[in-house]
Amino acid sequence: MVPAEAEAEILAELRRLRARVPQLTGALAASADGLVLARDTAATEAEAVAALTAAALGVAQRLADTTGQGGFRELLVRGENGYVATYAAGEAAVLTLMAEPRANVGRLHLEARRSSLHIAEVIDDTLGRRGPGGRP
Repeated sequence: MVPAEAEAEILAELRRLRARVPQLTGALAASADGLVLARDTAATEAEAVAALTAAALGVAQRLADTTGQGGFRELLVRGENGYVATYAAGEAAVLTLMAEPRANVGRLHLEARRSSLHIAEVIDDTLGRRGPGGRP
């Protein structure tokens, strides 16, 4: 979906994010329909995680809309062994992170929101999308 240069920039952002939040055990960027764009994770099931993220995204979008909360921004799942968090990265992509149970969720949100904005800009630039005032 994205050219090699954009994939490299997204991967670099995932690595910077993992450096800022050491409790992350994995990070991936995927298209909204579940295709892996870039990943920084030892998990071999990145494609499955991306597909499941797309399914969860559909449910989260519908839940937010049905309850009047507006467009999807983020989803946090807490399991016995840690967290899975998904953040909107523009209209076309999402950022999904896996974190240890001891992760500081506030810090996770802060850093992930910054990274998701950067990933959205990379993808929008790649797709030639611009928002109001020429901004992506």
